[in-house]
Amino acid sequence: MKLAIGTAQFGLDYGISNQEGKIPEAEVGRILNLAVENGIRVLDTAPAYGTSEEVLGKTLPLQHEFAIVTKTPHFSKSCMTHDDVQALENSFYKSLRTLKQQSIYGLLIHNAHDVLIEDGYLLVNKMMDLQDQGLVSKIGVSVYTGEEIDKILERYKIDLIQLPINILDQRLINSGHLSKLKDQGVEIHARSIFLQGLLLMSPEEMPSYFHSIKEHIICLHDLIISQGMSIVQAVIAFINHLPEIDKILVGLNNYQHLQEIIEAIKKPTLLTTQDFYRFAITDPDILNPAKWKI
Repeated sequence: MKLAIGTAQFGLDYGISNQEGKIPEAEVGRILNLAVENGIRVLDTAPAYGTSEEVLGKTLPLQHEFAIVTKTPHFSKSCMTHDDVQALENSFYKSLRTLKQQSIYGLLIHNAHDVLIEDGYLLVNKMMDLQDQGLVSKIGVSVYTGEEIDKILERYKIDLIQLPINILDQRLINSGHLSKLKDQGVEIHARSIFLQGLLLMSPEEMPSYFHSIKEHIICLHDLIISQGMSIVQAVIAFINHLPEIDKILVGLNNYQHLQEIIEAIKKPTLLTTQDFYRFAITDPDILNPAKWKI
């Protein structure tokens, strides 16, 4: 199963379409059980996701089959120091304690800028050290752009990358970066497949900030509905048909949302990835939620 669970909503009120807020702990337990039953094995978290790691630590059984990926803190500096290396190490060990794990599957640099600045290599060296100790299986980075990918691959050998891709955001397909990463043996986790829920909203519900793409979204929804598909099914099918993608990270609003996603990925689809190529846009003010003014 390519599906993986993004756990931001376990610890934060997260997502433009999420009207319910943070998921209650009891419901998280039900979500994890449903994931196990359906062969979902990757959980993505981060110290920045509020109480997400804490909730997972309380909810996960001692013996489980999940591969957990977490991330480094945000540094937002112009030069890395040995104090920052210590902060990364302290954060990692705190994550292990909070998650109640002896080791984890993946550790990602949360902000690629942190390892592209002066002495950024110090952080990567520490991650490699943690990997050599058997505390983490794969190290890598979370990125936003092809430019970041090029700079990372020029400087470092990484095992794992997390990147944004969806029906609107096809930049890394068109630029060849997915193929480039796969040629170098990097495991690729796709995030933002719903664009923080924007793609799941009806055009009438979308905030006025997105007025410039309203007709574009209407055309997209019309195509999907004409083929007898749900929006969720089409959005997931687009990513699922990309051979370079190893895992599809999905954020959840509730237990029923995961049920719907699992049902959607199992259904045969009439539309292919190529059918959606014409819906690609390039406006970073739409594609990057950090730039949204809503």
